[in-house]
Amino acid sequence: MEKHYVFSAPGRTEISGNHTDHQCGCVLAAAVNLETVADVRLNGANNIWVQSEGYPTIKVNLDDLSVHEEEKNTTAALIRGVASSFVQRGAKLEGFDAVVNSTVLPGSGLSSSAAFEVLFGTILNELFFDKKLTAVEIAQIGQYAENVYFGKPCGLMDQMASSVGGLVYIDFENPENPVIEKINFDLAKAGYALCIIDSGADHADLTDEYAAIPYELKEVCDFFGKEVLRQIPEEDFLAALPKLRNHVSDRAILRAIHVYQENKRVEVQAAALRNEDLYAFFHLVRQSGHSSWMYLQNIYPSGSIMKQEVALALALCDTLLQGKGAYRVHGGGFAGTVQAFVPFDLLPKFKEGIENVLGEGKCHVLNIRNDGGIRIQ
Repeated sequence: MEKHYVFSAPGRTEISGNHTDHQCGCVLAAAVNLETVADVRLNGANNIWVQSEGYPTIKVNLDDLSVHEEEKNTTAALIRGVASSFVQRGAKLEGFDAVVNSTVLPGSGLSSSAAFEVLFGTILNELFFDKKLTAVEIAQIGQYAENVYFGKPCGLMDQMASSVGGLVYIDFENPENPVIEKINFDLAKAGYALCIIDSGADHADLTDEYAAIPYELKEVCDFFGKEVLRQIPEEDFLAALPKLRNHVSDRAILRAIHVYQENKRVEVQAAALRNEDLYAFFHLVRQSGHSSWMYLQNIYPSGSIMKQEVALALALCDTLLQGKGAYRVHGGGFAGTVQAFVPFDLLPKFKEGIENVLGEGKCHVLNIRNDGGIRIQ
């Protein structure tokens, strides 16, 4: 009987640290119980074939792992990028067929691309590299594939949360060797549900909006001769504001203020979770959401008037929660999803209220998954 293997990687939710990872900042994130699964069989050839339900079959030849410009923004680019990283590290890859199924839907805000990257990194690490790489290294490979091959300038949080699993605090001050701490906190035991609300907005054609955030922050950093905000003391940044305004936009300055404040917020939130202080944690979740709207400005695309789906979803959360729990923009922003922490006694009414406006199935009630990328068969 032909041998096959089954692998799984989870989606992720960003608990806090909105757009801090690409500035070598701090984040709280968690793997969730939605996953991308691959059934893998070696094919004896030199090609990786991937079939996902509802999508054309993808073929990547292992003899050519260079960047293909025409593949930018495609799944093939992610496969080629992950494979290239393993070959660079000395892995001897073989061809295989993979049938992929996923409950981490594209555009869900739960990072389907990171789950896919971690999934393929786990496959290659297990089958062709004697499991030499750590979860952190697999996450770094995923980020490399997305940055260089796919063409999206993402940070490392999504891949790290999917690869490591559980609820984690991550400090990216040294991105080659990030500080990672798993935090044992049971949200359900505390009486709250984690909800991800699909606003109905489409991520398509928003790459320029996402890219503008690290680009504008880089302009701020260039003024100081640094690469990322983490290298610039906040007091130096604040003292330089009169001169800085002559070199960068006010929006760039506001976005930098968000990052400085968000990094400090994450540290306090991690402490609150360790101490099981939900009141302090939720207060800071709401602060994070307000900062993303006022300073980071990633709630809707620039100039958008008719379509402000994420803003509407946030307003619904505010109305339905009645001052209880917390809510915030989730992930990259501009489109996609909102995160809410909802008391169980309000959950039925909250879910009904959200879906009455945004549509059936738009409020997802999730659990935190302790495992990252794994082989399950």
